[in-house]
Amino acid sequence: MTAIPIETAYGPARVYLHCAEEGDAVLMLGHGAGGGLGAKDLVAVTRAARDAGVHVALVEQPYKVAGRRAPAPANQLDTAWLTVADELSARFDGLPFVFGGRSSGARVACRTASAGQAVAVLCLAFPEHPPGRPEKTRQPEFDAVEVPTLVIQGERDPFGRPKPGPHQELVLVDGDHNLGKDLETVSRAATEWLSRVLRPLA
Repeated sequence: MTAIPIETAYGPARVYLHCAEEGDAVLMLGHGAGGGLGAKDLVAVTRAARDAGVHVALVEQPYKVAGRRAPAPANQLDTAWLTVADELSARFDGLPFVFGGRSSGARVACRTASAGQAVAVLCLAFPEHPPGRPEKTRQPEFDAVEVPTLVIQGERDPFGRPKPGPHQELVLVDGDHNLGKDLETVSRAATEWLSRVLRPLA
């Protein structure tokens, strides 16, 4: 695993590369607002994707690198993410990129998919709304994604779940927002979906 600092307009981000032996795509994964890259579902999906022949780049946002607990505003998160994507696309010349992340990181992936020319989006525990506030929906962020999208969501997630459209799939697993109860299903769902959406690009 290699750690790479990448300068952004809001301070350095940090990328941890987990390269497959012969990768044919790159999966960028972002962390949740308060959590880090050690979240169990991120670790499980990283391992599964790499074993399936996909390079994985775990992205630590600048506010995390700086040691701050409160997440940066959405526009700062998105700008930093796209800066990292640009840097990595030069490193992995010509490979298709899948954007993804858990919770807040899933929202970033959805919001930046078009600008970053991602071929697909992988959401782990997309926070459809704040707990107990269904009127504060984030569904428009999800609906704006125009490429194949997979959401892996806990059946009892207090943040709700997005409503999938024609090119969006929803897999429900036992558990709540942290997806740690059934990592085998999380890994299998991610692996099967990645192989399916990337096969036509190979």
